Amino acid sequence: MSGTTATTQAAAVPARVFWTALAVVGALLLLTYLVAFDNGAVSQSGMLLHELMHDGRHLLGVPCH
Repeated sequence: MSGTTATTQAAAVPARVFWTALAVVGALLLLTYLVAFDNGAVSQSGMLLHELMHDGRHLLGVPCH
């Protein structure tokens, strides 16, 4: 041992990567809400979107009825 200490520095994350990751996480949270908990409250555009979300709930194993 030579008596030197190892120092670690956290790498700075570029702002563009941070905001892109934040947008992706937000979009995924919104999609999770729509598929798992919406039950037609937000998706008032017709029955097609509601049925797609309903099938997604069954696919993910989320109880819906």
